[in-house]
Amino acid sequence: MFGSLSEEVEVKVAVDEAWQVYGTMKFADIAAEVILERLDVIEGDGGVGTIIKVTFKPGSEISYYKEKFTIIDNEKRVKEAEIIEGGYLDIGFTLYRVRIEVKDNTNDNTRSSCLVKITIEYELKEEAAANASLVTIEPYVVLMKFANEHLLSSN
Repeated sequence: MFGSLSEEVEVKVAVDEAWQVYGTMKFADIAAEVILERLDVIEGDGGVGTIIKVTFKPGSEISYYKEKFTIIDNEKRVKEAEIIEGGYLDIGFTLYRVRIEVKDNTNDNTRSSCLVKITIEYELKEEAAANASLVTIEPYVVLMKFANEHLLSSN
């Protein structure tokens, strides 16, 4: 079974400025400050191939997972990460990927805003199909709110 969810928000900063947060470890650092118990870099420097361990606060449905940055395209402003251990993989998922895209806002002629889109793609075994209901974009929407506040306050 395959599925996807996405959310797009406008950010009141230039596209390159937004990419400096969303395309780097800064987005993960904001997550660590806001909703995580801890975040550890297991391997890498924030580029493609970097592996991080995301540990959630007690009481979360998932205790931890490790994800690997599989794509960081600075020209297209696209970043992808896939869970490689723990988390959703422990409950029947065979793929859990998050894509972040930072795009020009074609409705803004001043180029003082951009669009950030987050997409979750997942696959899971048929016998675990009921677990698809556990996939939610909401934590990323919350993170986007904090990242956007960070961008606006640093302007």
